[in-house]
Amino acid sequence: MTVLQLFTELYRVLSRPVVPIFFGAGILLTIKTGFLQFRALPKFWKLLRKGAKKTDGKMKTINPFHALLTAMATTLGSGSIIGPSIAIMTGGPGALFWMVFYAFFAGIIKFTEVTFALHTRTKTETGEIISGPSQYLKLVHSWLAKWYGTVIIAVFAIWSGVQANTLAGIFNKEQIPQWQTGLVLSIIVLVVLNGGAKRVGAVASKLVPFMCFFYVSFALLILFQDFTALKAAIASVLNNAFSPAAAAGGFLGASVFTAMSAGIFKSIYATEAGLGTSAIPHSIADVQNPTDQGILAMFSVAADALFSFMSGLLILVTGMWMVGEASLDNTLMYTVFKLNSPALGRFVLIISLGLFVLTTVIGNSFNGMHSFGSMTKHRWINIYKLFTVIVIFFGSMMDVSMVWKLVDIMIILVAVPNVIGITILAFKKPEVLKI
Repeated sequence: MTVLQLFTELYRVLSRPVVPIFFGAGILLTIKTGFLQFRALPKFWKLLRKGAKKTDGKMKTINPFHALLTAMATTLGSGSIIGPSIAIMTGGPGALFWMVFYAFFAGIIKFTEVTFALHTRTKTETGEIISGPSQYLKLVHSWLAKWYGTVIIAVFAIWSGVQANTLAGIFNKEQIPQWQTGLVLSIIVLVVLNGGAKRVGAVASKLVPFMCFFYVSFALLILFQDFTALKAAIASVLNNAFSPAAAAGGFLGASVFTAMSAGIFKSIYATEAGLGTSAIPHSIADVQNPTDQGILAMFSVAADALFSFMSGLLILVTGMWMVGEASLDNTLMYTVFKLNSPALGRFVLIISLGLFVLTTVIGNSFNGMHSFGSMTKHRWINIYKLFTVIVIFFGSMMDVSMVWKLVDIMIILVAVPNVIGITILAFKKPEVLKI
């Protein structure tokens, strides 16, 4: 058995309990908070109009909306663009329904972890913030907090490397050498990270809205080219959500259980709710009331669901989901755009996906830097920055099939304890979640 086969088998075993644990946590937290997804809507609109009450200024915080967009920079990436295609090609059209459906429960999970991240944050003598899952998990057990903090530092750096590889692979189809993509990404990330949290937030606040508008606009143009195919695609999503999907083309068919599992599993990755990763940038927001930022985080999941839904429809409308396992890779959406709009499609996707990956890499690198800082009281940060950019550069050129599996395994090993931990905290300290 090769190392890749070993990782694949280990991942298959470890991933089995992920869906029931996360789905169960979402249901429990929804009931525990009294269906906060509905009750918090008025407060959400108020926060959008008037903003949140700020802190005393003694901590090195950033604008709450910059924190929100920094978190969204990592979720609105390949998880929301590539994830739906993998879910559909595994579980059929019905998987897209479950992917979007689960986002409702993902919202309350994200609210819980973000709220506890702000509730437990502390600061150093210089005002640097120490926060994130490695802080709030101390309320469950100190060993659990250390486990999460240690593993996630490595995950973020490696994650940035494999994301860089995704972009380098697509650019390579346009005859751009992979090492050049890696070098440019490394330099940009280093420059942004050297500006600290405020520069990361400022960059995210400018790039995220632009790339979202760019991708959504062009995706809608493709979807509405054939309105009949679009209606048929939506109908297949609804029909196959509760009935088995028959074999079609290269697709071998799937049961309702397979559709549900594939959709929810990819939704967990697309929203990052429960992974603890989004709680890190949110935890440095300049807000006095932790639940205010938690509410903003909860409703940001709607954007993840929208992107996932549109990306999934693109796969269905164009028929790419029936081509079989051969196209189950990170460049599938490139093919969709190129084939359905040969003149502009590939350039639009290159630009939009380039921005998605760039912001994801910046966000992950910042999250890793902040996690490292929280573990070391913000000492030796420059060493971690150097480590990260080296991983990004070499990651862009490597065969990362094995690395992807390793990252997936590591994420499961921190995500499952994290989501169990925040569920325990919700019952142990329910007053923290009251709005």
